[in-house]
Amino acid sequence: MLDKVSTPRKRMTKWLGAAAVAALIAGGAVETGLVAPNAAHAELRSASQPIQNLPSFADVIERVKPAVVAVKVKVQNVADRDDDGDGQQFSMPDLPPGHPMERFFRQFRDQQQPGQRGDRQQRPRQFGQALGSGFFISADGYVVTNNHVVDKASSVTVTMDDGKELDAKVIGTDPKTDLALLKVEGSDFPYVRLAGQKARIGDWVVAIGNPFGLGGTVTAGIVSAQHRDIGAGPYDDFIQIDASVNRGNSGGPTFNLSGEVVGVNTAIFSPSGGNVGIAFAIPASTVETVVNSLKENGSVTRGFIGVQMQPVTKEIAEAIGLSEPKGALVAEAMKDSPAAKAGVKTGDTIVAVDGQPIREAKDLSRKIANVAPGKSVSLTLYRDGKERNVTLEVASQPKGI
Repeated sequence: MLDKVSTPRKRMTKWLGAAAVAALIAGGAVETGLVAPNAAHAELRSASQPIQNLPSFADVIERVKPAVVAVKVKVQNVADRDDDGDGQQFSMPDLPPGHPMERFFRQFRDQQQPGQRGDRQQRPRQFGQALGSGFFISADGYVVTNNHVVDKASSVTVTMDDGKELDAKVIGTDPKTDLALLKVEGSDFPYVRLAGQKARIGDWVVAIGNPFGLGGTVTAGIVSAQHRDIGAGPYDDFIQIDASVNRGNSGGPTFNLSGEVVGVNTAIFSPSGGNVGIAFAIPASTVETVVNSLKENGSVTRGFIGVQMQPVTKEIAEAIGLSEPKGALVAEAMKDSPAAKAGVKTGDTIVAVDGQPIREAKDLSRKIANVAPGKSVSLTLYRDGKERNVTLEVASQPKGI
């Protein structure tokens, strides 16, 4: 899916151990020069010097963990699945001839990849399994996960924290943000809420998911960065976290200490294929917009003004007289588009939408995409050394764009 950004295939556990010895030497002569420690005194000393300000996530996890599910997907025609997601397509590890584990892996491969059946005219049906994570966002059974987890699924099953398995239906998917909405039959499911405020850099976060199919795994870390563009899609705006995220965590939630979902885990940066402490989550604000649209329409409708853009580099900014590189340079205003009808021209730089500054070209894409078609917006254009405002009515994004 991404260059060096993928769901990992290896894991490494590192056990950290610590030992502490406390001794209290009382007065009095002892021939050996050694005095046995007084256990009561040692205990009092330990209790008098507690470690302060270390967070415990136990209360938060106890509340939210029942709402997190494992997502198991059966995929037909595995060869048609074009992603680097969590599909379990088995390949033999590189083992030396005669290695004692060679037979084990060969048998496992044969079980995962059954042979062809039927006559020669029938196309063989290949099946695979994808594993991911998800979470309930309502008591009536709506579940959020990643698009790449359920892509080309022939059947989807969710496993709750108590082990109960439920069949799920894919309500809708949005490949551009890598989100999907599922639905299971039933009521009174435990669910969690999306955070109303974005997490700040340095905030503690907790990720819960189904890494390597283990289920119910909790990891913790902090928000490392905001607004990351990893080249996954046109609306990249990821939260970067350092909580351990591995293969199978895709689609799982990242919580703040209030138990609200601040992001949906979707990718990691991993030169080795394992967790290296750089994971990316889709922000809750994006999730809310996409999920609401999928729930209502089964698809996502985005705003469109009809401009082809390019970034404003330092050299371009100097050439057109901008004080700093900012905004989106209009390479072309498409014929009969809302932008062209409003007078936007090639060479204009869009520096604000409804008074909100545009930092870069993708910032404009995200803002316009979130505007409902039919709504009017004001664009601030920089042209010939001056700023001017134009108003236009946002259209619906055509399919295929």
